[in-house]
Order: sequence, then structure tokens, then C-alpha cells
Amino acid sequence: MKKMQKEHTTTYFLALLFLLTSFANAQNSSSIEKRKIESTHTKQLQRDTITVIDTLTTHAVSKDLSKIQIATTIKDSVVFNLEDNQQAALIDMRWRKELARMDLYDSIRQMRSVKKYKEEVSLELPTDTLKKRLAAINARTPFNVDYNPSLENVINRYLKRHKVTMEKLMAVSQFYFPMFEERLDKYDIPLEMKYLAIVESALRPRAKSRVGATGLWQFMFGTGKMFDLEVNSYVDDRMDPIAATEAACAYLSQLYKIHEDWDLALASYNSGPGNVSKAIRRSGGYKNYWNIRGNLPHETAGYVPAFLATMYIFEYAEEHGYSPEKAPVNYFATDTVHVKQTITLDQVSSIVGVPLEVVQFLNPQYKLDIIPVVKNKKYYVRLPIENVGKFVQNEQAIYAFAKAELDKREKPLPKVQTASSQIRYRVRSGDYLGKIAAKYGVRVSQIKKWNNLRSNSLKIGQRLTIYPRKPFSNTKVSSSSSKPLNATTYTVQTGDSLWKIASKFPGVSVSNIKSWNGISGTKLKPGMKLKVSK
Repeated sequence: MKKMQKEHTTTYFLALLFLLTSFANAQNSSSIEKRKIESTHTKQLQRDTITVIDTLTTHAVSKDLSKIQIATTIKDSVVFNLEDNQQAALIDMRWRKELARMDLYDSIRQMRSVKKYKEEVSLELPTDTLKKRLAAINARTPFNVDYNPSLENVINRYLKRHKVTMEKLMAVSQFYFPMFEERLDKYDIPLEMKYLAIVESALRPRAKSRVGATGLWQFMFGTGKMFDLEVNSYVDDRMDPIAATEAACAYLSQLYKIHEDWDLALASYNSGPGNVSKAIRRSGGYKNYWNIRGNLPHETAGYVPAFLATMYIFEYAEEHGYSPEKAPVNYFATDTVHVKQTITLDQVSSIVGVPLEVVQFLNPQYKLDIIPVVKNKKYYVRLPIENVGKFVQNEQAIYAFAKAELDKREKPLPKVQTASSQIRYRVRSGDYLGKIAAKYGVRVSQIKKWNNLRSNSLKIGQRLTIYPRKPFSNTKVSSSSSKPLNATTYTVQTGDSLWKIASKFPGVSVSNIKSWNGISGTKLKPGMKLKVSK
């Protein structure tokens, strides 16, 4: 009996061993088959690998381009895989982790916010509550934020009518405010002055007023020149967030030394010291903004209240149920690279793999979306920090690619022309004051004033003194090339990109075309009709 049981046990274990062995072999076979499939797929990908720059045959260029590995083509889009220095990349990664610690605060804020009560938040703001909050702000800022009915009306109007706008501004401010605060602290200016850029430009670095004030801080051409903000055919430093913020801080410091009051410095920034001093005289010597407000220009009378209302809403955004989106880019998570050869933002975008909209957002000072190289000048491209190392590691190959593309252009890039502070213009046949004024970005009345002209009549050969407010070029356009320049619409051709189209029309940028045609992305279809002028 025991012998029979032993034989049964042995048979059982042999059967179990056989099953386990069969299962292992099956698994191994499956794994081998899987590897075969993956290997086949990899070979297929390698066969699909393309070479973008097929016309570059010189040894030097080919040597540079060999550093750029071009991955598979997916729906006609090319992805560039750039090599990077591993040790430097590790340092960048550690730095990004430090920057990412901001997410800890975001998480805590999200935990303590009870979103289901959001719709119960009332936009009605009791006067007593407003008084307490304004008193709290007033205690921690040198601005005069005392309660008054006029300010209450502005705040209530903003709360009732502009919530969506303010939420969007709060999202954008997450990128700009850290940089603003850094510069304001450097000049010992109250950090709340950062809200001035919202009142001035709604945080749009390419904003331009009807009178020509430009950029985040709305500098006029002449005032910008006073603070070394350069303007030429490619670059407008008034649109450069860092250069313009530096200039704004220097200007505000100067105004504070004049008035010794930050409210008056604000009013003076908008209307000029002369108008503020006139308002003080007309008010009987008062120096409090609210006492002289009635004697200030109409626009300036609403300027400081708008600033204070913006400050209040940002400071008490959570209490009023504002929930802005998180900015996609962190200022401190970006860095600059000195550009050593002319390159377009479109090329930077496609090579480095950063969306064109992000590259344009980070580099708004390049009016034509082209970064020039000019003797004795240094221009930079700002990129997310994780892309900076790749650009530096591969810059020779990138410049070779950019040059090859630019060399294929139908016509060369325009030469850099700097707007000078004064020129002498010689009247030519067919000239009239309106035409000359449009060329230099000035008004007819200004030309007449500068030259003591009593009528609009001009004589050929007559010399005029002009103070240009925009770059200009005296290069004549041939009749063969003038035809497309006068066009107001353009029909998209096969192979066209926004950058290629913009390059056909002087003074037109990619952002212009997108704005005029309501385009959000960069995809185009042959046959599309695009506006290429206002």
C-alpha cells in the first residue's frame, strides 16, 4: 500500500515538473518572438528615418549636421533629437527639481481651497469688509490705499465685469511677476509696483497704444531712448521684458526723487511731471493724489484708482473666488543663450522642439521673429532651461542648418536700420506730408511744427527735419518686387509656413499674421487665404 502511494506521489511530481517546464518554454518563446517583433519595428523605424537637409553637400556643413539626429517623421512633422552633455544635463535636472518645489505650495493651496463653495462666493463686497482689507494693504505698502467711495466703485466694477480678464492676467502674471519683483527690489521700489504693468499693457509685451507707447511698460520712443532702449528694424527693446523693466525701474526711481511720493510718481509716469506740478498748483498746493485728481488729465485721473483696484483684487483673489490657471512657463525655469549667427524663432522652435508660441512668448522683442547678428551688439534667445543645454551643445550644427535654410530664401533679409533721434529728409517727386509722416511713424502736424510749415505744400529738393518714431530704410524697391508687397491677402502654397509667408512681406511677423487671421496654431492648408496687412 505504501509502495503504491509512493509511486503515485512520484508520478504527480513528474507531471507537475513537465507542466512548469512547458510553461517556461512557452514564456521564453513568447519573449523571443516579442524581441523579434521589436527588432523588426526598430529596423522599420530606422528605414523611415529621414534626412531633412538633402541639399547640403559640403564636408564642413555635413560634419556639423551629423550632430543632429533626426527621428521618425510623423504626419509630415520632423522631430530633432539633439545630443546633450550628460553631466551638464544632470546639473540642470537638479536645478529644475529646486524650481519645482513651488508645486508643494500649489498642492497645499489646492488642499485648503474648498472648490464646492466657489459658486456661493458673492461678488457683493460690503463696505465695512472693504475698509478692513484696504487698511490691511495700506499698513504694508507705501502707497496711499485708504478707503474712499471712488476707489470702492472701481473695485466693485472690476469684480462684477472683469473677472475672466483678471483671472487670465493672474495666470500670465505668474511668469512676469518674479522677474518684476527681482528688478523692483534692486531699485528699492515697492514690490506692489508690479501691478502697474497690468494697468499699462495688460502684460502684453508687444502692446502698442494709439500714440505709439510700446511694451509691458508702455515707453514712448523718446523716453525709451533716454533709458537706452534700442529700436531698429529687427529689435525693439521696449518689447524686451527684462530691458523694459530695468528702464521702468530707473524711470520710476527718478520720478520718486522728484515727487517724494509713490502715488504722484505713478501719476507722473502716466502724464509726465509737468502735468502733475500743474495739478498741484491748481489744487492750491495739495500733494495728496486724491486732492489733486480733479486737476489731472482725464486719463491720469482714472490711472491710480485702476492700479489700486488691481492691487486689491490680486491681494484678495482667493477671497473673491478667483482660480487662475497655472502658467505653462516659469521665469526662473528659463535661461538665455548668446546668438552668434542670424536665426529665426521658427527655426529655433523646430530644431529645439519648443512650440513656436512659447519661443515667441519668451522673445517678444524680435519684431520680425528673427534674431539678427550686429557688430558690437549682443542678442540672446530665451528658452526653457531644459532646452538651453541642447542648444549650446549643438549650436554649430544648428547655425549650419539655419544658414542653409536662409540661403534658400527667395530674397535676402532686410538690413538692420536703427531709428535715429533726428534726420534730414530731402523731398522727392511724388512726396506729400502724409506719405512722409507714415514712413517715419510721426504725424503731419509734428512735421509742420518741426519745420515751421504753414501749409501742406512741399517742393522737390526741400529739406525737412524729422524725429523718427520707427525704424526706416531708404532702399528703393524694384518694380518686380513691389507687387506682392502691396497685397492685402495671400494664398497659401504647398510647402508654405507662417514664417515663409511673413518673410515675403517686410514689417509683417508671424504673430501679425496669426492675429489678423485668428490663427492659434501653425498648421496651414494650401489654398487658404490669409490677410497679410491690417
